[in-house]
Amino acid sequence: MSLRDILIAQIAAQGPMRLDAYMSACLLHPEFGYYTTRPPFGAKGDFITAPEISQMFGELVGLALAQAWIDQGAPSPFTLAELGPGRGTLMADVLRATAGVPGFRDAVQVVLLEASPALRDAQAKSLTGYAPTWINTIQELPQQATFLVANEFFDALPIRQFIRDADNWRERQIGVQDGALVFGLGPSQQQPALSHRLEDTKDGDLIEDCAAVAPVLSEVCLRLEQFGGAALIFDYGDWRSLGDTLQAVQNHETTDPLANPGHADLTAHVDFEALLAAAAPCTASRVTGQGVFLERLGITARAQALAQSLSGTALENHIAAHRRLTHPEEMGTLFKTFGIVPNGKPMLPGLET
Repeated sequence: MSLRDILIAQIAAQGPMRLDAYMSACLLHPEFGYYTTRPPFGAKGDFITAPEISQMFGELVGLALAQAWIDQGAPSPFTLAELGPGRGTLMADVLRATAGVPGFRDAVQVVLLEASPALRDAQAKSLTGYAPTWINTIQELPQQATFLVANEFFDALPIRQFIRDADNWRERQIGVQDGALVFGLGPSQQQPALSHRLEDTKDGDLIEDCAAVAPVLSEVCLRLEQFGGAALIFDYGDWRSLGDTLQAVQNHETTDPLANPGHADLTAHVDFEALLAAAAPCTASRVTGQGVFLERLGITARAQALAQSLSGTALENHIAAHRRLTHPEEMGTLFKTFGIVPNGKPMLPGLET
């Protein structure tokens, strides 16, 4: 029995499957889900995230969060949270970089939102000595000041896809044909939640919608408004969804998202307009390219300092990592960031304008 067999049987019994349900099954099925069965990050995984590329990313994120903590009066105790922490590399770099900030280590309580048992094991190894606490839902965040980072978390949340049909929409669904999973379209229907997209789309245009975004950010903002703190969000995408951005990655190569369910990572571009809308009533910064943000925080100076002790292949890899994180043709423009703070509090460093 494979996940493909399970999904085909489910579709045969219940009819075509929505894309968000398919993504959830592929990523989080308790026995065959992509995230529940393997650590997908790093050179041996299927993709490499910014913290895996260079320690500089996590160091600068940590110092930005520490400055926000200081700017808000250094509350103690406080939650240092990460959504979707991967192998724990980012959090480990954040904690190392902030070790010298007076009072920070004594006040910090590390909380990780992670559904994958395999990744929780990896995070525990990366964060030995920091006594992290794991939570399954955003509502479990402690009731105290919270300083939070989410790097490539929202792109893995399940999406739905709709194709415009006059003033209605047809939902893209997954069915079975000749024993294979295939895409199809549901009936033409009104979608009140998408009425605003009739203004900027035409017949045949495909848009994506992620209903899971608003509950997550609303809960984060509730914590920030009640107890103080800040959030720093990194992801790839654009201001408003338009076009099919669903992507499957296996063995560092793109593949058909329906070809091998449970064996490939599934993601979609983030709609930053929807993210910022969900951040109300907090104050959100402008959306800023990752490269610009890291340069504002001094990544080039940090790269030069680290380079002093490197030579040969190690130096070449270090230079390539700096370029990959910041250059417009690499991650510098496609990947974006924005900050969230309670109303009236100073914005995170690098995002003040």
